[in-house]
Amino acid sequence: MIKNLDGIFETVTFQKNIGILIHHITSDENFPDHWHNPMEIIHVTANWYKILVNDRTYLLQQGDIAIIRPGTIHALFAPETGSRTIYLADLSPLNQISSFETLLALLPPVSIIADKTDQELHKKADALLASIEDEYAGSGSFSEVLIYSSLMELLGLLGRSQILTDASADTGGTQSCKYAERMLSVCSYINDHCTEELTLSKAADLAGFSKYHFTRLFKDFAHTSFYKYLNKKRISHAEQLLINPDYSITEVALHSGFSSLTAFIRMFKQLKGCTPTQFRKLYSLDCMNRVSGEKSTADI
Repeated sequence: MIKNLDGIFETVTFQKNIGILIHHITSDENFPDHWHNPMEIIHVTANWYKILVNDRTYLLQQGDIAIIRPGTIHALFAPETGSRTIYLADLSPLNQISSFETLLALLPPVSIIADKTDQELHKKADALLASIEDEYAGSGSFSEVLIYSSLMELLGLLGRSQILTDASADTGGTQSCKYAERMLSVCSYINDHCTEELTLSKAADLAGFSKYHFTRLFKDFAHTSFYKYLNKKRISHAEQLLINPDYSITEVALHSGFSSLTAFIRMFKQLKGCTPTQFRKLYSLDCMNRVSGEKSTADI
């Protein structure tokens, strides 16, 4: 399934001039550590499947749906027999939606939707994936619009179920929903001001908590620490700047909120598995392959 791999970066080439690719897989092939810009959804249709992220293993049973956040380094392991459907989706057309950006940042590296744990969400997710497949396979008008609307609904339902439920379970009491709204507000503020000098104290003040209380609540809510979340947003911002060859690596670092080039390169490599320079080259290769794929499709 992985056709273009440079180091651990996979270049995904879309075939139908829309930002989604669907594979129905029955082979027992395993895939080593890799990452890609599109979001990945895995729907296990027979037997089991494994996802490995860092040192954590996610075991998917038949019927389970997994959503892997864009940019997550992961490996995949299959049984000798079985089948699964894998969806790769380019989410860049949706990044201009502020609340969507916050939702995506708050999702853990891997989200599992299982019938055993959330029957209602699983039923809706299953129906939305079926709708995406129907539109992908057909040739009806506005199929891309309908595919992306289904993707947005799926992620919106996941975010509402997972993020707010986690916040309620972890913070408890009658204030849980209010806490969730405050945390969402802080995350939106970080998204908008990540290139500025942001401190834990300032974020805690925005939420109306002490630094100690805010640190615990934020980690429960966002599944990561305040500074890790901030650095992820800064690196995400840096990725957009790296696309423009007119910016030097040093300029990208300073415009992304990092105080030094060394700190920027270290954090970028830690989160992306490559240096900023390597990322820029990989992005250029990705663009070339996309153009080549579009030309090939146009010639058919």
